[in-house]
Amino acid sequence: MQTAKSMSAVTTTAPALASTLLRRWLGRGLETHISLPLFALLLLAAIWMVTIHFVRIEHGAAQSAARDSVREQIDTYEAQLARNLGGIDQTLKLLKYVVELKGASAALPTLNEKGLLPSGLVFVVAIVDRDGMVVASNPPAPLANISGHSFFRPHRNSDSDTVFVSETLRDAGKNEAHMHFTRRLNDADGRFAGVVIVQADPAYFTSGYERSRQGERGALGMIGADGVVRAMRSGDTVSWGQMIRLSPVEGAAAPVASPWDGVLRHTSVRPLHGFPLSAMVALDRDEQAAPFDTRGRTYLWGAAVASVLLVLIVTLVCVWSWQLTRTQRHSRRAQETFAAASEASLDAFFVMRSVCDGGGAIVDFTIEAINGRAELLTGRSRKSLIGTTILALMPSYRHNGIFDEMVDVVRSGGMREAEWRGETARTDKLWMHRQVVAVENGVVAIVRDITERKLAEQRIYHMAHHDELTGLPNRSLIRDRLDQAILHANRTSRCVVVAFIDLDSFKLVNDGLGHTAGDELLQVVGARMQGCLSADDTVGRFGGDEFVIILADLGEDALAIVPVLEKIRQAVTRPLQLGGQEVQVSCSMGVVMYPRDGQDPNTLMMNADAAMYRAKETGNNRFLFYTREMNASVEDKLLLLEGLRNAVEQQQFSLLYQPKVDLRSGRIFGVEALIRWHHPEHGMISPLRFIGLAEESGLIVAIGDWVLRTACRQNMAWRAAGLAPISMSVNVSPRQFEELRLVERVALALEDSKLPADALELEVTESLIMRDLAQSVGKMGELKAMGISLSIDDFGTGYSSLSALKSFPISSLKIDKSFVSELADNLDDQAIAMAVISLGHKLNLRVIAEGVETEQQRDFLRSNDCDEMQGYLFSRPLPPDEVATLLQAQGWPAINTPVTLDACDVAAH
Repeated sequence: MQTAKSMSAVTTTAPALASTLLRRWLGRGLETHISLPLFALLLLAAIWMVTIHFVRIEHGAAQSAARDSVREQIDTYEAQLARNLGGIDQTLKLLKYVVELKGASAALPTLNEKGLLPSGLVFVVAIVDRDGMVVASNPPAPLANISGHSFFRPHRNSDSDTVFVSETLRDAGKNEAHMHFTRRLNDADGRFAGVVIVQADPAYFTSGYERSRQGERGALGMIGADGVVRAMRSGDTVSWGQMIRLSPVEGAAAPVASPWDGVLRHTSVRPLHGFPLSAMVALDRDEQAAPFDTRGRTYLWGAAVASVLLVLIVTLVCVWSWQLTRTQRHSRRAQETFAAASEASLDAFFVMRSVCDGGGAIVDFTIEAINGRAELLTGRSRKSLIGTTILALMPSYRHNGIFDEMVDVVRSGGMREAEWRGETARTDKLWMHRQVVAVENGVVAIVRDITERKLAEQRIYHMAHHDELTGLPNRSLIRDRLDQAILHANRTSRCVVVAFIDLDSFKLVNDGLGHTAGDELLQVVGARMQGCLSADDTVGRFGGDEFVIILADLGEDALAIVPVLEKIRQAVTRPLQLGGQEVQVSCSMGVVMYPRDGQDPNTLMMNADAAMYRAKETGNNRFLFYTREMNASVEDKLLLLEGLRNAVEQQQFSLLYQPKVDLRSGRIFGVEALIRWHHPEHGMISPLRFIGLAEESGLIVAIGDWVLRTACRQNMAWRAAGLAPISMSVNVSPRQFEELRLVERVALALEDSKLPADALELEVTESLIMRDLAQSVGKMGELKAMGISLSIDDFGTGYSSLSALKSFPISSLKIDKSFVSELADNLDDQAIAMAVISLGHKLNLRVIAEGVETEQQRDFLRSNDCDEMQGYLFSRPLPPDEVATLLQAQGWPAINTPVTLDACDVAAH
């Protein structure tokens, strides 16, 4: 009974034990040091199967390449022989024709005179009579009888007119081997009269042999229909006379033994049309297969080396895996303790143990424990990270210094910290901060994501070094890049080009269409300039409508950059749409070259600026290279500015007055005040030279105030002298108009002079009004309410719209002189003038034309109902006393009181 129970227990325990043992062995089988060798065996089998497959492919490729090469070479050789034989036969036909026409004695001289004989260095041309005697030859040869030769008899015995090709022979007439090409000669009765002969060296027909194509043991040959080789070359040996029976074939599927030496060759034979000959090309099988055999051996060696390496690697990995399995058991307890303490942290924790070689040197770090934040940072699970070495996880750490830093922490203790950019696909956009702290037999790395802080720093840096509107480098970054370009040019003995660019007429667009349109224009122009340059060049916004371009690493030839500058100029001048209106601006560029035009950035920028201003002075829309004389121009400008300040203080200005005439009555109804500058050293200075400078410097406000008060007082002086009341027109500059006290200053001028407000007219430009339309209309309304007339000067040159024009409180429009100058014969200007006149009248405005200098202009304006005019046709600008004379001539009483004013001191008012 007990025995039965014991047997039952054994029966029950045995399957459970077997199952446990099976699971244990299966678990071990999944371990790396056991599964990897099995996988390696499969990989070795795959390597050798692929290698043998590629060797077979190479063998097939060798056969195919040899067939293709033979086919290509037979095509080439056939064409070469066809040309050579065709030329020889053409010579035979020509010689036969001339002999039969002029006789044997005159044939060769005639052909030689015409330059129709082939070269005597290569060919021998001969004429043989019916008895076989050579009667003429070129080059000359001793007389001989060839009647017994094989190339003579066929023509004598047959009346065939075909060409005959002899075997390659040696005879008494020529010691060297040669071939004879012959044709029959007939007399007038059609009887045999001899033959014409062209002799050629057999080597001539194999001269196309090239070792690079045919190899050392290939063959080129020309074989007769009788199977006798006429010429054949293999390597350096030229031979003939062999008997070869080869059927015409385009290229054998497999190499065959050549009859003359038994070498296996890929052979192709092709008949030559019109001749009893065939072309032959034969390529040595071994030579053709050599490159492919070499590659096949390379594959076999590669497979062998790969197999050895695979065995070595697998062995090393298995050893490492076995050691790692042992280590994991010991580290599991530490991982559990570390996980509880680090899971709540916002930083990623990595506990790593040193991996040392036999000499005790640290060769890696094994990750023993991580927290949840580390999983998020790496994108890998805890299971996949634990046991991984840091260099296996991040191989780049060996080269970027992080691994060396960790080793140094282990050796010296303490803590290291640094910032770095991620290098994996997951972290390549992240900035991180690390702290590495030494622990026993390893380190703890604490990693924090600081991307947001870094991005904020980058945004701040970009804002500090780039223009907010265009995104281009600003003045600070331009200076830095120019410094770097100069340093590089010094090291490489190269040049740097700096172009200072200012947009022409930008102020007109900005004032006429508003700041939004101006900003859009700057963005478009900046992008266009950037599109003209390479990635190594720089375009930046210097400020306002000024840009700077830096072209680095250039040669000394300044003309080489002209195409780039011209491309930029043309790109800027392309029209664009702003607010639904087509706008076109140009640019002026000043160009300097380092080191020719300056040794430092300040000098270069100053000289480029001087060149740019000279470009603007000479007509805009151009670029000028800097010259030393330009600095003199800048100095002149500074001196002019200083003189302008003195002129205001020293009463050097005066006013002239240009009459304005009613076109219907011809009477003067008003004058325009025009300023003149009497310089004590330079004499009269044109307003064109100093008005713009006064506007830039702000002196125009004081000068304009002086003009306004002086003009009002002069008009009142004429009235006090009993002359006809007329209006006084005064131009208001943009700087004056924007001045907050303009209305107050005008009121003070009227009050000081006692001039009625309706006797004063202020002229403003379209672009001035459009700078700030609402503010401009408001200020004009205040002046209109005082009784002052307002006029738009230079109408048609700005960007005002009709809707805006309708809201202006003005009384007259002045047609710009640019439209008047060619009124006599320019249909476009005529159309513009007529449109302005019609528009003004529709808006109940008076229209005046300025710059009228001819009677044709006047007549056109009068016939089209223009109201008023001014210009040199009627009068140039005049001093006050001459204006008084003109007014008196219109029928007013004689003047007994002074009509001119003493100089007015601006400072006194």
